Amino acid sequence: MSGILYFVPTPVGNLEDMTFRAVNILKEVDYILCEDTRTSGILLKHFEISKPLKSYHLHNEHQATEKVITDLKNGQNIAIITDAGTPGISDPGYLLAKAGSDHNIEMICLPGATAFVPALVVSGLPNNEFLFAGFLPQKKGRQTKLKQLAEEKKTIVLYESPHKINTTLEQIKEFFGEETKVSLSREISKKFEETKRGTINELIEFSKTKTLKGEIVLIVNNAI
Repeated sequence: MSGILYFVPTPVGNLEDMTFRAVNILKEVDYILCEDTRTSGILLKHFEISKPLKSYHLHNEHQATEKVITDLKNGQNIAIITDAGTPGISDPGYLLAKAGSDHNIEMICLPGATAFVPALVVSGLPNNEFLFAGFLPQKKGRQTKLKQLAEEKKTIVLYESPHKINTTLEQIKEFFGEETKVSLSREISKKFEETKRGTINELIEFSKTKTLKGEIVLIVNNAI
């Protein structure tokens, strides 16, 4: 009998966001796939989890996936975690999920932490329908993607890093227009969690006058 592949969310900031079920699953599996063994080692030590860690990240996931599928077919139960959040959401995990589906492996994703849901809820922008776009392309195709997103009537969810946030906000103004409403959330569930809401011009001014740290979630809507 094949084993089970578990996708286990880990806290995006506050360790208290880890669920009891997530801890139990990580204690029961044969081994755990992770992005960075040092980062995940701290998490496992905190929850007294003693299981082997194996690297699974954007640079080795193609090669590692085949071995993981073989182990699953041989009956091992395996969990995949990332440095923070739910595997497969703008993090490694999709290729493994696809391979698991192709090989009829039983897969279970636990509900849990992901950065964009809290940011979307507190944005005050319509969330009955939304489009999750993740990270924009770094260079090639970036403007094309922004033009495409600007045509959307739904609220849009973007991830961005602190060193690119000023450029991205200026590009949102260029492609979406000056009336665009934006909510910026950072350091979600951490000590210095912060959300700033306003027009795109107000968010540009806010970003320029303050050094923003931590991963950022942008909620954007130019249809209201």
